[in-house]
Amino acid sequence: MVDTTKELPLESEAELARRPAPMERLVTIYGGSGFIGRHVVRALARLGWRVRVAVRRPDLAGHLQPLGAVGQIVPVQANLRYPASVLRAAEGAEVVINLVGVLHESGRQSFEAVHSFGARQVALAAREVGARLVHMSAIGASGDSEALYARSKAAGEAAALEVVPGAVVMRPSIVFGPEDDFFNRFAAMARLSPALPLIGGGGTRFQPVFVGDVAEAFARAVDEKARPGTVYELGGPEVMTFKQLMELLLAEIDRKRLLLPMPAGLAAFNARFLELLPNPLLTRDQVRLLGYDNVVSEAAKAEGRTLEGLGITPTALGAILPGYLWRYRKAGQFSRPEAA
Repeated sequence: MVDTTKELPLESEAELARRPAPMERLVTIYGGSGFIGRHVVRALARLGWRVRVAVRRPDLAGHLQPLGAVGQIVPVQANLRYPASVLRAAEGAEVVINLVGVLHESGRQSFEAVHSFGARQVALAAREVGARLVHMSAIGASGDSEALYARSKAAGEAAALEVVPGAVVMRPSIVFGPEDDFFNRFAAMARLSPALPLIGGGGTRFQPVFVGDVAEAFARAVDEKARPGTVYELGGPEVMTFKQLMELLLAEIDRKRLLLPMPAGLAAFNARFLELLPNPLLTRDQVRLLGYDNVVSEAAKAEGRTLEGLGITPTALGAILPGYLWRYRKAGQFSRPEAA
């Protein structure tokens, strides 16, 4: 039995002097206003870090302010295409995090500009100010991929590790959570469309990971609990095919829809026109990307380069999806699937 009456030893004055004061340490997060970014900001604010959020439009990042104490979270302007702004945002930071990414190209926001050139500029800024670097990539990043997205992500990883050899790279699978662009998008389609497409037959495997777990992984990397110079692969506890994910989605929103297999060639043809929209439902590059499984590799599992290796227990889909997909049911929160 533990002796609860025994007092813990008091810290010496020297130990207290060495301990950082609250909000004394600064982290700069590039792309911190997005879906994943806001959760990383929240996780670091809870740990007491001062958080500088570098974004193209600071005036649109006001939603981050309530995630911390007054003055703890400060948005600043930076654009990865302009190195001077990137360096200015990194000044004084102990850690730099790069979360900037795009799912499709638009104007000057090309994959090369954002994922490759931009990643190098962030890494150069981190090296210049003497900061540690945590870089977000994606499972499936490969220089041999047919998808430009995956090739540009691989180029960004290489640039980050070349410039800052001790950088920590995080590769998540599909990230889910209240503001995600995956389950929300297909649930919205299911409200209007009588069918959902299964591109390539729906056999591609995914390992969806909860955004809160991804944010915790970044927080632990910032807290120096990740191995420097290591690429971590972040996946949830379940590996499911695209078809199984759509079946789970439909069951959760209590809607019956036809799951229509669509050959990759036909999907690419349709995507040729869909990608002309300002916010395309599908692009040809995404069709190519769907030809590859998106799961944690056996090598990463064996080497402890996973959520579990960081001491994080992955969160299951069933624990989170009901909390935000209810709004796609016919009667919202008043329409719940009957318990089995």
